[in-house]
Amino acid sequence: MRVDELAPAPGSSKRRMRVGRGTGGKGGKTAGRGTKGQQSRGRGKVARGFEGGQMPLKQRVPKLKGFNNPFRVEYYAVNLDALTDVGLSEVTPEILVAEGVAHKGTLVKILGRGTISIPVKVSAHAVSKSAEQAIIAAGGSVTILPLPHKIRPPANGNQFTNR
Repeated sequence: MRVDELAPAPGSSKRRMRVGRGTGGKGGKTAGRGTKGQQSRGRGKVARGFEGGQMPLKQRVPKLKGFNNPFRVEYYAVNLDALTDVGLSEVTPEILVAEGVAHKGTLVKILGRGTISIPVKVSAHAVSKSAEQAIIAAGGSVTILPLPHKIRPPANGNQFTNR
C-alpha cells in the first residue's frame, strides 16, 4: 500500500450540504434553521455562561470576602514538649530540621505547650511569651534570629515602600 492509495472507508465520508441557495431544493430559504428565534439568526450563538437573560450563576453566587495579607509571616510551630523530646542543650532551626521536628526552609516559632525541665539554649525566629518564661525558668536562654530580608516587613510601617 502506498500513500496515494489511502482513502476513507466506503460510506464513511459525505459531502457537506450547501444550504441557503434559493427557495428551490431542500436547503433553501430558511436553510434548515426554522423560522425566527435566536438559532435562526446570524451565528445563533451566545456568550459562554449566558442563561437567556436570567442572572448567570457566576453572578448569583456569593463572592469570597476577606483579605490576603501580602506581608503575613508564617512560622512552623514547635512546642516545648517537642524540645524535651529532642533532649539537647542547644536548639536551633537547623538542629530541629535534622531531628525531624521542623521542616527545611521554614521559620520556626517556639510555643508554650508542655513543660521543660532542663536548661536549653534556644535560637528561633519567634518565641511565645509563655514559652520564653518556661525556658528561662528552667535555666535556659532565648535568642531571636532575624527574619530573612525577603519576608521582613517594612521598618517604617508603610506597606508600600516603592511609591
